[in-house]
Amino acid sequence: MLIDCKSRKNTAIPRALSGVAAIIALFAACSFSHPSREHAVGSAGADTAIITGAAQMQAYLPLLKGQRVGVVANPTSMIGRTHLVDSLLKHDIKVKRVFGPEHGFRGNAEAGGAIANAIDSRTGLPVVSLYGTHNKPTPADLAGIDIMLFDIQDVGVRCYTYISTLTYVMEACAAAHIPLVVLDRPNPNGYYIDGPVLEPAMTSFVGLHPVPLVYGLTIGEYATMVNGEGWLGKAVKCDLKVVRLKHYTHASRYDLPVKPSPNLPDMASIYLYPSLCLFEGTVVSVGRGTTTPFRIFGHPGLADESFSFTPVAIRGISEHPPCEGKLCFGKDLTADAGDLKTNGRIELKWLISSYNQLKNKEHYFNNFFEKLAGTKDLRRQIESGQSQAMIRAGWKKELDTYNLMRKKYLLYQDF
Repeated sequence: MLIDCKSRKNTAIPRALSGVAAIIALFAACSFSHPSREHAVGSAGADTAIITGAAQMQAYLPLLKGQRVGVVANPTSMIGRTHLVDSLLKHDIKVKRVFGPEHGFRGNAEAGGAIANAIDSRTGLPVVSLYGTHNKPTPADLAGIDIMLFDIQDVGVRCYTYISTLTYVMEACAAAHIPLVVLDRPNPNGYYIDGPVLEPAMTSFVGLHPVPLVYGLTIGEYATMVNGEGWLGKAVKCDLKVVRLKHYTHASRYDLPVKPSPNLPDMASIYLYPSLCLFEGTVVSVGRGTTTPFRIFGHPGLADESFSFTPVAIRGISEHPPCEGKLCFGKDLTADAGDLKTNGRIELKWLISSYNQLKNKEHYFNNFFEKLAGTKDLRRQIESGQSQAMIRAGWKKELDTYNLMRKKYLLYQDF
């Protein structure tokens, strides 16, 4: 149901400042727009105001009145300057329990860090972690809840775990006969599809469904597809409602008002993420432990490169970053983000180049790479010396098949 860094200059933090304090200060000054200025730039370049699902409270408050509500949320769950949960409480909605994904409800946990259940200090509400002892709400977690609300900003990349959390919430709600309302949000990488389609043998929390790495759907559209394709466990169906966006199309370029996770601090990192996330399955650093994660990459062995940086531990953001304390050489790709914003695609040239440059190639990939890629083929193709063009040509047939399926679930004009 639908309801309407410089050449050869080390970018380690200057000693004149505390390492952690300086990095946190720089993260705070990231290039996201103010929460009250949510906008998209259409293909013609004109600013067009986008209204998120969460901002359309008149569309879903009637569903919540008199109900005991569970809310799946994180720091991106904002309505202007106010968090969704605070807004609900102001409207006398009985929020029974909050559920937090990876990075937590307040977003202060690093990637992969287990999170415990807690009491939220600001609201006094119990918070159930869906990234700790379990990823799926248990019957006990859902006890006493009449309706669930899901409001989390996604970035449109398969290995970004919020869509897996969504799937497990849908499964749990279906089993408990609890309706789920998804408050839709724009996909900042929703203007293209690209990458290998996930093979069933590669299914994991960083890839649950047979979709490409960049799948070109909003989180509301994705939920509709999961339901429609019967991808929930035991072929159950979720009683799903989506509060649609207003003034959004898949040709939109949407500037996020709040960073979606600690290590995607700006729009450049979000546009580069589909290409650089695959490095997380290698020995190469993507800049975790710096002020520019997912805008740079490097390794101590890439000494022919002119750009350098040294990752350091940052509490709550990257406590044990790859290559911690080591001088890494690589590239600053910030300038390339603008091209990817205009011409969306996954760039493999940086992955292929770093593989070719580094010695000890048998240690270049780790066991996580195939899970991220969703296939065993990509690693073999790189190891065998295939070009980017050859690899990309091999994706076309499955991408075309996927796109036919995808179009059935579009809620907005396509790119």
